[in-house]
Order: sequence, then structure tokens, then C-alpha cells
Amino acid sequence: MRGTSRKVFAEFLGSLLLAALVIGSGIAAQRLSPDDVGLQLLENAAATAVGLFALILVFGPVSGGHFNPVVSLVDAALGGMSWREVLAYVPAQIAGCAAGAVLANVMFELDPVSISTTQRASVAHGLAEVVATLGLVLVIFALVRTGRVERAPAAVGAYIGAAYWFTSSTSFANPAITIGRMFSDTFAGIAPSSAPAFVLAQLVGGAAAILLLRVLYPDTTPTQAADAVLPHPDLDDPASRPAAG
Repeated sequence: MRGTSRKVFAEFLGSLLLAALVIGSGIAAQRLSPDDVGLQLLENAAATAVGLFALILVFGPVSGGHFNPVVSLVDAALGGMSWREVLAYVPAQIAGCAAGAVLANVMFELDPVSISTTQRASVAHGLAEVVATLGLVLVIFALVRTGRVERAPAAVGAYIGAAYWFTSSTSFANPAITIGRMFSDTFAGIAPSSAPAFVLAQLVGGAAAILLLRVLYPDTTPTQAADAVLPHPDLDDPASRPAAG
């Protein structure tokens, strides 16, 4: 497997594991702390934060570790990847998150697919998703554009863990994970009727982030923003591999 195919497979697999992580930790939290919603959220947020950090470290050197259509769209808008790659990444991310939801359900002996009934669409939640996505994109691309990309995995994990708490929506900030979470009627689920509003808000947040990035970092060239989260070098070229240690 070479080139774009390897990147797309990495995005699919990373998105699958991300959805399994988010939904699975939500199910576990619901079972371990059935009478304390605050503790459930803390457990879900902590697992997601550290797990996302690990997933970006694993898949970042292959595909950039996006797992998120908004990140891929912003990367292309800033000149870091081609629109052709975006068209390949986005379906893989969505399919991966849907598959991850099924995996999480099965791991906890639930029906493979259970459509969520958790209604989340409200003006407050929509605003929260704009803020959550805007912040996520700013964290990623601010680090990339200032030459601190190696700090992105920890920063992204930390931001998402915090955003679980400071946003009323618990920070989905990702259209693919939003779609995936429709397929699990558990703690982390979202009803299909609420998903379109979340996805729209996430796209608005991404567009707003592009404007802010152009204001904050006007002198950064597209080639300096070539990678969204981590470099995705040609791993067949020894000279392009990340240095160990």
C-alpha cells in the first residue's frame, strides 16, 4: 500500500479507533458511575483526551492524523493538502467513525447498531460547537504555522479534554464523529435529528478559524502550513522519517 491509499487507510483506522474510544469510554463511564453524570463526563473526557493524544502520535506520521473533515478542509484551504486528497479523506473519516461506533457497541455486548435518541440541537449547543471547532482548528494550525508541530498531539488532546467541560455541547467539534455517534444510543450518542445542526456549526467554526488564522499569521506561506497535525512524510524515504528520540 503506497501513497494516498496508505494515508486514506490511516484516516479510516484512526477515525474508527477514535469513535470506539469516545463511545466506548462513554459506555464504560455510564456503567461504572450510573448515578453521577458529572463523574461520567469526567471519565469520558479523560479517556478521550489521552486516547486522542496516542492516536495522533500513531497515525500522524502517515496521514497527518486528522480524523476530522473540518481539519482536512481547513488544511486544503490553507494550501497544505490537495482537494483531491480531501475528497478521499472525508469518506474514510466518516466510514471509520461509523465503524468505530459499531465496534464500541459490540465490545460492550450491545446491539451493533442502536440509533441514538439523545436530542442535543439547541441554539446554545450550536454556538458551543462553533466555539469548540474554532478552538480546535486554531490550536492545530497555530502550532503548525509557528513551527511547533511536535506539540500538537498533546495540545489537541488537552484542548478536547478541556472543551468537554467548557462547552455546553461537550465538544464534538468533528462532523465524522458526530455522524458516528448517531449509531450508539448510549452516553456519547446524538440523535440523527440533532446531527445536521452540529455539522453545520462545526463547518462554520472551521470557516471562522481560517479567517482568524489569516489575521493572526498573515505572513505564513502555504508551504509552511503543509501538515495539519503532524507531518505525513513518504515513509518509504528514510530521509523523511521522524528522528527517533
